[in-house]
Amino acid sequence: MKKSIVLLGFAVLGLTACQQFQEGEGGMQYKIIKDNGEPKIQEGDFISVGAIIKTEGDSLLMSTYETGQPTYMAAQKPMYEGDIMSALFKLGSGDSAVFKFNIDSMVARGIPKPEGIEGSHLVYTFKVNHVIPKGDLSDSVFHAQVEEYITAEQEKIKNAEAGIIENFIKKENLTTQTTASGLQYVIEEEGNGAVAKIGDTVTVNYTGRFLTGERKVFDTSVESVAKEAGGNVYNEQRPYEPISIPVGLGAVIPGWDEGLQLLPEGSKARLIVPSKLAYGEQGAMGAIAPYTPLEFEVEIVKVTPQKEE
Repeated sequence: MKKSIVLLGFAVLGLTACQQFQEGEGGMQYKIIKDNGEPKIQEGDFISVGAIIKTEGDSLLMSTYETGQPTYMAAQKPMYEGDIMSALFKLGSGDSAVFKFNIDSMVARGIPKPEGIEGSHLVYTFKVNHVIPKGDLSDSVFHAQVEEYITAEQEKIKNAEAGIIENFIKKENLTTQTTASGLQYVIEEEGNGAVAKIGDTVTVNYTGRFLTGERKVFDTSVESVAKEAGGNVYNEQRPYEPISIPVGLGAVIPGWDEGLQLLPEGSKARLIVPSKLAYGEQGAMGAIAPYTPLEFEVEIVKVTPQKEE
């Protein structure tokens, strides 16, 4: 997956210098990077798409390559001229392109503006991985083909997870400790306080990152980290402060329940959490894809013993 984004990046760098953006409908601007010669996407088709969304200043807002997993969707009738679906209808299987969408036009049509965005446009790079045409297929046959494709792709992703974790640890030059469950961790600063037991409350600062791509932050309790990450991570309405968690009671993902009981108060550590100890085969509300391993940087601020009855 990482190789794919690198190759796509070279294609963009190599071609965009000599190509000008074309004007599309509704003020959209676009530049075709690769035309594979396949039929273009039609309403009703199933598509698998890799996507990178950036600001005009090149700040990354979202990338499917962070988790190595594409976006699946059914091609819908465009809501308005020049929307994202209008852009995808210019592409076929194997095609890639860069699109610029006017932020004010998107907001005027009810699409929320990401926090802290500067500039007048958002820049989308799409690569269409696969298309299943709806055509004259019956719904049952079409849905069966889609399900078969997604199942096969998810199996590939599941089987690749161990390699992603191994490559991440090697790239970061980490020496980890591994528990029986498969949780790996590195204590960067070991505290000398109490170690939490089941039912105790741990107050913790944290930052969650993906293991692949640019290792984008997806959540944090640290305001400076959130501001640096920008995009959908920073929320000026949110109080940024350590959170308090009763450990061992299933209030958080299993990797946290276990990991927070390994670290004395005052410790700072990195938890490398396989998907089975995170959000598993279901993922989490579109923010975390299925079979996604994660890293959490944690600081154990305080351990509060459970009150005895």
